[in-house]
Amino acid sequence: MRSLFSNLRGDLLGGITAGIVALPLALAFGVSSGLGPSAGLYGAIFISFFAALFGGTPTQISGPTAPMTAVSMIVIAGIIAVYDGSVEKALPAILTVFLLSGLMQIGLGIIGLGSYIRYIPYPVVSGFMTAIGLIIIITQLLPALGYYPKEDQSWVEPFKPQAEELILENILREEAGEGILVLEDFHETISRAGEITEEEILEEAQVLAAKEASGVIGAVTVLPRALRNINWTEFILALVTVVIIFSSKKLTKKVPSTLTGLILVSGAAYALGLDYRPIETIPEGLPIPNLEIITEFRLQAITPFVFTALTLALLGSIDSLLTSVVADNMTKTKHDPNRELVGQGLGNSIAAVFGGIPGAGATIRTVVNINAGGKTKLSGMISGILLMIILLALGPVASQIPAAVLAGILITVGIKVMDYKGLKAIPSLPRDVKLGPLRFSMEVVIMLVVLILSTLWNLVYAVGIGLVIASLMFMKKIGDLTAKRSEIRSVATEKAWADEKGFPNFLREKVFIKHIKGPLFFGTTSDFQMLADQIPATASTVIIRLGRMQYMDQSGLYAMEDVLQDLRSKDIRVLFVRVLDQPRYMMERIDIIPGLVPHEHIFDSFGQCVKYVLKNNEHTTPDPD
Repeated sequence: MRSLFSNLRGDLLGGITAGIVALPLALAFGVSSGLGPSAGLYGAIFISFFAALFGGTPTQISGPTAPMTAVSMIVIAGIIAVYDGSVEKALPAILTVFLLSGLMQIGLGIIGLGSYIRYIPYPVVSGFMTAIGLIIIITQLLPALGYYPKEDQSWVEPFKPQAEELILENILREEAGEGILVLEDFHETISRAGEITEEEILEEAQVLAAKEASGVIGAVTVLPRALRNINWTEFILALVTVVIIFSSKKLTKKVPSTLTGLILVSGAAYALGLDYRPIETIPEGLPIPNLEIITEFRLQAITPFVFTALTLALLGSIDSLLTSVVADNMTKTKHDPNRELVGQGLGNSIAAVFGGIPGAGATIRTVVNINAGGKTKLSGMISGILLMIILLALGPVASQIPAAVLAGILITVGIKVMDYKGLKAIPSLPRDVKLGPLRFSMEVVIMLVVLILSTLWNLVYAVGIGLVIASLMFMKKIGDLTAKRSEIRSVATEKAWADEKGFPNFLREKVFIKHIKGPLFFGTTSDFQMLADQIPATASTVIIRLGRMQYMDQSGLYAMEDVLQDLRSKDIRVLFVRVLDQPRYMMERIDIIPGLVPHEHIFDSFGQCVKYVLKNNEHTTPDPD
C-alpha cells in the first residue's frame, strides 16, 4: 500500500489531467463505434481503472483508442446487420465478442506472448495506422456535413423493394420455425404479409440504406449527396472544432486541445440556441451489467467473429505495448509485457460486461499523465474514477454536446494517428526487389498493401495478408543472407579443410568429401540436393562433414533424406563426421540415423573416419603407378 500511495499528489494530478483528456475522446469513439457515447464512456471508465490496477505499466492510461474503435466499428456493423439492423437485439452478441476478445488477451498474457508482440514488422503497423486515420476521417465527413443517409428520402426510397423482400423472408422463416407448410397454408402467409405497415418497410429500408452508406466506400459513394444536402450549421460546428483543436496548442499547453474545442464550441452552440443534432442521451446513474451476454448467448451469433475477436485482442496488445515502450522511455523504467496484457484483458472483459467498447493503452493520455506527475498505477485508477464522477454528475449536460463537434474531434484524431514518418520514408527506402525493368522497395509494397486493403476492404484480412507477405520476405532475405555465408557449394568451389591435407591421394577418386558449413534449411536445400550430381563417377564413398552445421530445419531434414536415399540406390556408402546435437536429434526422428546411416558410419573426428575408410576400402594400398 505504501508504494501505491508514495506519489499521491503527482498521481492525483496525472490521473485528473488524463481523465479530462480522455472525456471528449471517449464520447467521440463511442459515437463512432455505433453504440453511442455512453459505450465509449463506460469503456474509458472500466478499462482505465482495471488495466491500471492489474497491468504491468504503472504510468499507463488506457481506454478506447482509434485503432480499437475502427475494428470495433466493423464488428458492431456486421453483427447489427445479422440482427436486421436492431442495435438492441444485436447488443448481447456484440458485447460477447468484446468479452471474448478480452479473455483472449488475458490468455495471450498468461502464455507469455507479450514478449513476442515487438516482432510485428513496422511496415504492417505503419500501413495499418495510416489506414485507421483515413477510415476515421472519411467516415466522419458525413456527420461533419450534417448528412445522415437513413434520413435522406431520395436515398432510402430505392431500398424499399429490397426491404419488402427481407420482411417477407422473415415471415417465411418464422412460419418454417412454427412448422407451417407455406404451400399448403398460403393464406396464413398472405394474412401476415397484409399486416406489414408502411412504417416497417421504411424502417427496414433505412437500415439497408445506412448499411450501404457505411464504411469508406459507402461514405465516398454518398459524399456527393452529402455535399448537395449540406447542413451549414453542423458543418461550421465541426470546422470550428477542428480549427480550435489545432490552434489551441499554440495558445496554451495547460488545457487539452480536444477539451478546449469540446467546451467552447458546444457551449457556444447551446448558448446561441443553434439548431443542431445532439449526441445520444447518456444514461444517468451507475452502469449496470448487461446480463443478456449470458441469458441471450448464442454460439452461432459470434462464431463468424471469433477471428475478429482475436484480431481485437492482438491489436489491443500491440497498441498497449507500444504505449508501454513510450512510457518506459519517459520514466526510465521497464514494463512487464505479459502482466500488461492480462491487465488490458481484464479491463476489456469487465468493460464489455457493462456495455463498454474495447480499448488499449493510449499514448497521448499516458504522456499527459507522466508529464503531470503520475508515477504509479494509482494515476490510471484515478482517471477512471474521475470519468465515473463526470458520468454521474454531468451526464445530462454531456448529452447536449453537438454530434458535429464529436465528428470534428474524430477528424483531428484521424489526422494525428496517421504514420507520417512511414509515409515520408517511402522515397528513401532502398529498392531491394526487381520485377522486369522495375525496382521497388518491398517494405513500401507491404505498407501500401496493408494501407489500401485496410481502407477499402477489411482491416482484419489486410493485417493478416501484410504479416504473411512480410514474413515471407523476411524468410527469403534471411535465407539468402545465410545461404551466402554458408558453404553448401558445388565441388568446384569447395576447399579442403586443414585436417584434410594429409588425406591419401590414392583415395581421392574413390572417396568424395562434402563440407556443410552453416545451417541446412529451406534456403540452402536446393544447393545440397545437387550433391548427387557433384560426385565423380569413380567414387564409391561419400564423407559428409557436419561439424559446422549447427541447425537443420524440416526442409533440410527431408532434403538430407532424399539425397541419402539417392546415394543408397547407387550403392554409394555415406559416412558422417561429427554430427551435432540438434541435427542428430532431427535425423533420429525420421530414422535417417540409423536407417540410412548406421551408427558405425558416424565418427567424432575426420581422422577416425579416414582410418575406417582405409580399413574397409577395397584399395587399401596405392596403385603401382
